Amino acid sequence: MGKIYAIANQKGGVGKTTTCVNLAASLAATKKKVLLVDLDPQGNATMGSGVDKNSVEFSIYDVLMGLTQLESALHTSVEGKFSVLPANGDLTAAEVEMLSLDNREYRLKNALAEVKSQYDYVLIDCPPSLNMLTVNGLTSCDGVLIPMQCEYYALEGLSALVNTINMIQARLNPNLKIEGILRTMYDPRNSLTGDVSQQLHHHFGDKVYRTCVPRNVRLAEAPSFGMPVIAYDRQSKGAMAYIALAGEILRRAESEAAETATVN
Repeated sequence: MGKIYAIANQKGGVGKTTTCVNLAASLAATKKKVLLVDLDPQGNATMGSGVDKNSVEFSIYDVLMGLTQLESALHTSVEGKFSVLPANGDLTAAEVEMLSLDNREYRLKNALAEVKSQYDYVLIDCPPSLNMLTVNGLTSCDGVLIPMQCEYYALEGLSALVNTINMIQARLNPNLKIEGILRTMYDPRNSLTGDVSQQLHHHFGDKVYRTCVPRNVRLAEAPSFGMPVIAYDRQSKGAMAYIALAGEILRRAESEAAETATVN
């Protein structure tokens, strides 16, 4: 059965979409079947995957509203070699319209149930705010992957996100957990970076991924070409970081599977 991870952080500009697109491509490069779900009305993950958000017939809006089946809205990232459930500006309306729908917190979870078995990994790119879309993402997933910069305000944002995760876990998704914390835009020359990293390790232990994603020009350029960075420049530091992250996630999954098998 496939793993579903929400890529979330209530603070904007921390690399959520960059992580979602490039992790999807890196996992796909290991022959895993991957679905990227764009849950952000800006549709950046859709465009960064090479899918034109303005020309799709159906988007995640139609799926959440019950206007079409999820499979009818799927596209393929040609360069990334993964499936995409696209988003565009229509999704802005969903935030309000969903408030009057039955099972509003579970619309995405119910839609994904139809296709979950077809994928090894489903990655959900959540918007940078706590609204009904984010709640749907957190209710649907097995774990939350949190990208964050090593700066003071990021720690404050992380604290708020942890409170949100605990609330969703208590009320809507008892299996929800923090899957991992990814340090992005990482600059080891900055002393604050080291201080924040130390605090993260102290509070979250091995939940903090060993992999750090550095600031990288090629990583920043790739979305404008509608390509994941491993297709744009596989030898770049950004590409190497996301390939390493995919490897780390796969090893963790294998380790968890082995532990479960031992217990049973």
